[in-house]
Amino acid sequence: MATVVPPPSKRQRREDLERSRVQQDVNAAMAGPEGSFKARFLDGDGNQVCDVIEVPLADASEKNLSLLLNTLLAREREEFLPYRFRIHIPDSDIIIDQYPKDLLQLLKSHGIENPFETTVTLTAEPQSVFKVHAVTRMSHRIPGHGEAILAAQFSPETNTRLATGSGDKTARIWDTETGTPKYTLSGHTHWVLCVAWSPDGKRLATGSMDKSVRLWDPAKGKAVGGPLTGHAKWITNIAWEPYHLWRDGTPRLASASKDTTVRIWVVNTGRTEHVLSGHKSSVSCIRWGGTGLIYTGSHDKMVRVWDAAKGTLVHTLSSHAHWINHLALSTDFALRTGYFDHQPTPSTEDEKRAKAKERFEKAARIQGRVSERLVSASDDFTMYLWEPSQGSKPVARMVGHQKQINHVTFSPDNTLIASTGWDNHTKIWSARDGKFINTLRGHVATVYQCSFSADSRLLVTASKDTTLKVWSMASFKLAVDLPGHNDEVYAVDWAPDGKRVASGGKDKAVRLWAN
Repeated sequence: MATVVPPPSKRQRREDLERSRVQQDVNAAMAGPEGSFKARFLDGDGNQVCDVIEVPLADASEKNLSLLLNTLLAREREEFLPYRFRIHIPDSDIIIDQYPKDLLQLLKSHGIENPFETTVTLTAEPQSVFKVHAVTRMSHRIPGHGEAILAAQFSPETNTRLATGSGDKTARIWDTETGTPKYTLSGHTHWVLCVAWSPDGKRLATGSMDKSVRLWDPAKGKAVGGPLTGHAKWITNIAWEPYHLWRDGTPRLASASKDTTVRIWVVNTGRTEHVLSGHKSSVSCIRWGGTGLIYTGSHDKMVRVWDAAKGTLVHTLSSHAHWINHLALSTDFALRTGYFDHQPTPSTEDEKRAKAKERFEKAARIQGRVSERLVSASDDFTMYLWEPSQGSKPVARMVGHQKQINHVTFSPDNTLIASTGWDNHTKIWSARDGKFINTLRGHVATVYQCSFSADSRLLVTASKDTTLKVWSMASFKLAVDLPGHNDEVYAVDWAPDGKRVASGGKDKAVRLWAN
């Protein structure tokens, strides 16, 4: 008896139908004059990098264009760089930052009916060669602090050392390899509100509600010198001088205070070099830029720009209508990590300075010139993007949050800005012109902080709802949900090498997350 072939299953019929649809779509795209377009590739400074080439629309995905550009630049396969592309709409000033799923549809939506007769300009921005994998599990829960953890930061050179500051009046250094406490730094007499590693990883600074800044040797867990005193109220934020600006190998440190002033300290002697006074209310945030400027944000609604060497005011940036809560620099990641990257560490002092300077200038370069960008976040629900070297007028006003904004940060590759707020949302913006890109929805309470992975492809957020969430910057969708805390999560940091995330909050225990 002949074997009768069974009828196709529902699944097979569904797959056949799907295949036929996909096939039709490809044919439709290839048909007629809409089959291809001419592509002109530019680098970040606006220079054309190769000849104009014809590209089939059916193959014009971002990944395929990246492979094509590497081939045109005659790179060996193992030297291929991943690229992200910005699209310049022909015959207009419109630039699309996020590459679309359907390029033809995008061009048509901007009035270009026949792309075959048009040259589309694409700005190619190389992405990080190494890829950070999303953290997916809690590797360690480390108790030790007696009160809430208020600040957390990995050291610049490795993911194995973490510093935290707490309401129990101590800071702690943790060994994240073994998940064990390493040192307890005792000396402050009130809450430790901020911690900051020096860019060479050899010192740690802590600021407290006891009005003092203290310096520590993280290798020994001992205090270096006495407390730095002079502020009349508590310390709100601290910032180290960038490594390439250290004079005679002597670092300086800036502290912002609720007493309306900023103090610049010479770390080796503990003396005050300058007192920056001009704000009329609490200074909430401070950043020390790579060109020797200090940026301060205050509850007096002003951002002030200072010359760190002279201690003089350079600009006052006044556009906000309420307190300024946070500042971020486009060069923060490069300045924080100094001369450390995934290459071998330089051996001599001169080489280290040169490497740190080169990394800063690469991060700060805009159209061929070195110019840092600054973003300020406020209780007035808005942010402003500034380019202080070009004057005191904002580049862009960034609106969209429905409540106060807590925290803002640039991606290490300098293409995105992430902001978190009391409206439970995280928003993503273009770092080039401040335009809104997307809203990350998922948290059900205030989002306190966020941190990008070193390759800029992922973002982790920490919330009052007791969870961390990891988001993909390719799709702006939730990649991993990380429950595990028992209470609000106040602090989060992604290690500079991308291998770990650390978080701390009201439940007093440090959590380490790995992939």
